[in-house]
Amino acid sequence: MKNLLSLFLLLFTISLAAQDNKNYDEAFRLIEVWLEAQKDFEKLPGISAAVLDDQEVIWSGSAGLANKAENKKTDAETLCSICSISKLFTAVAIMKLYDEGKLRLDDRVSDLLPAYKLKQKYPESGPVTIRGLLTHSSGLPRESAHAYWTGPDFPFPTKPEIDAGLPKQETLYPAATYFQYSNLGLTLLGEIVEEISGMSYEAYVKQNILEPLKLSDTRPEMPEQLYGNDLAIGYSAVTRSGEREKVNFFQANGITPAAGFSSNVLDLAKFAAWQFRLRDTTITEILKPSTLKLMQQVHYTDPGWSTTWGLGFSVYKGANGSTWVGHGGSCPGYRSTLQLDLKNKRAYSVMINAGGTNPGKYAKGIRKILDKVELREAADSSEVQVDLEDYMGFYSVQPWWSEVYISSWAGKLVELSLPTEDPGSAMTFFKHVEGDTFRRVRDNGELGETFTFLRDASGKVIRYEQHGNYYSKLNH
Repeated sequence: MKNLLSLFLLLFTISLAAQDNKNYDEAFRLIEVWLEAQKDFEKLPGISAAVLDDQEVIWSGSAGLANKAENKKTDAETLCSICSISKLFTAVAIMKLYDEGKLRLDDRVSDLLPAYKLKQKYPESGPVTIRGLLTHSSGLPRESAHAYWTGPDFPFPTKPEIDAGLPKQETLYPAATYFQYSNLGLTLLGEIVEEISGMSYEAYVKQNILEPLKLSDTRPEMPEQLYGNDLAIGYSAVTRSGEREKVNFFQANGITPAAGFSSNVLDLAKFAAWQFRLRDTTITEILKPSTLKLMQQVHYTDPGWSTTWGLGFSVYKGANGSTWVGHGGSCPGYRSTLQLDLKNKRAYSVMINAGGTNPGKYAKGIRKILDKVELREAADSSEVQVDLEDYMGFYSVQPWWSEVYISSWAGKLVELSLPTEDPGSAMTFFKHVEGDTFRRVRDNGELGETFTFLRDASGKVIRYEQHGNYYSKLNH
C-alpha cells in the first residue's frame, strides 16, 4: 500500500509539472541569490518566503538569522508576528457567523456590542456597521485610546481597557466617507465574535479556522516560550549608525483580532491554498464558496480611487490584469505580506523580522523573476551549446554599482544587478555565440553588444570584458 501511495504521489507530481511544462529551477536559484544579497545590502536580520501554485508550495526559502545573538538561522518554518494579516482570520470568523445567519453585514455595531459607547461626532452620519468595520470605511479612529505602538515596551491594552476607553473616543468622519484604516475597528469585530459565539475570540478562531485548516504553526498570540528559537526575534529599522536593534517582545492582548497572530510563510501558503480551493468548489469548507468570493470583491473605494477594499481583504488590480487580494502586516520588529493572484492561482508570502522595510517588494520581485520563465522558457530550453557553469558567479562592477550575479537561464546567461528592488528589470540575457563570447539579447530578440569572459592560465574564468572594460569575478 505504501508503494502504491508513493507511485501515486510521483505520478501526481509529474502530472503537475507536465501541465505547467516549465522548469523553474534556474529562477528559484536566482531568487535565492537575490534574497541573500538584499538581506546583506539592506542589513535585514532574516527573511523567509514561499510561493504557492494553487495547492502546491513550489518554492520556499530564506536568508539570514532569526536570532542574531545566537546565530540561529531563519528558515521557511520560522515563526514571526504577522500583525495585520491577523485581520484576515478575524474577517473569516465574522463571515462564518454571517453564513450561519447570526449576523448581517449591515447590522449596527451598537446593536451587537454592549461595550460600544464611542461617540458619533457627526449627527448626519449613517450607522457604524459590520460592513463598515470590514472595509475600514466606518469613520472610526485608527487606534484604541492607548499608546500601544510606543516602545520600548509596547503596552497593548486588555479587552476591558479597550472597552473602558471607548466612551473617551469619537468618530473621525461620517460613515462611508473615507477609507480610514482602523485597528480599533477590527478589534471590535473580534469582540463581536466573542459576543455572538459565546466563546473567547482565541478559542473560536482555533476551533473554527486554524484546526480545520491544520494551520498548526498559526496562533492568535506570540508564543513566548518559543521566542528566540522557533519564533524569530524582531529588530528595528536601520539606525543612523547602520544597525538594527533588538525590539522588546510584545503581546497584542486585546488588539489580537487586529494584530496579534504569529505564523510562518508555509502556514500562510496553506491559508492561501484553502482560498483557491474554496473558490473552485461548491462545497462549504469553513465558509461557503460564495461567501469567500463576496469577501474578495471590492466593497469600498476611497474617493481618491487609490484604495479598494473587500470584506477584510485588500483588493486590487495587478499588472497582469488579474484581481489580487491579500494583506500586509507591520508590528514592532516584524513585517509580513500575503498576496494572492486569483486569476493565476499563485500566492506569495514573505516575512522579515525587522521594521523599516517592505516585504511587498520581495513578493513582487519573486513574481517578476518567475514571470521571466513564462516569457522565455519554451523558446530557449534547447539552446544550450556550452557548459555555462564556468561563467556563473558574482562579479564586481565597482565603483559604478555594487556587483552582478551571472547564472544560467534556459540555455543562455542571465546577469542580475545587485542590489535591486526590481529584479525583473535588472535582468539582462546573453546568448552564446562562440568560445567564451556571448551577445546581449535585446527585448525584441535581436542580438546586441558582445560580452566576453577571460580565463587564467589554468582555464578558470576570472573576469569578463564588456565595452572594452573589465570586471573581476568575486570569491563569494
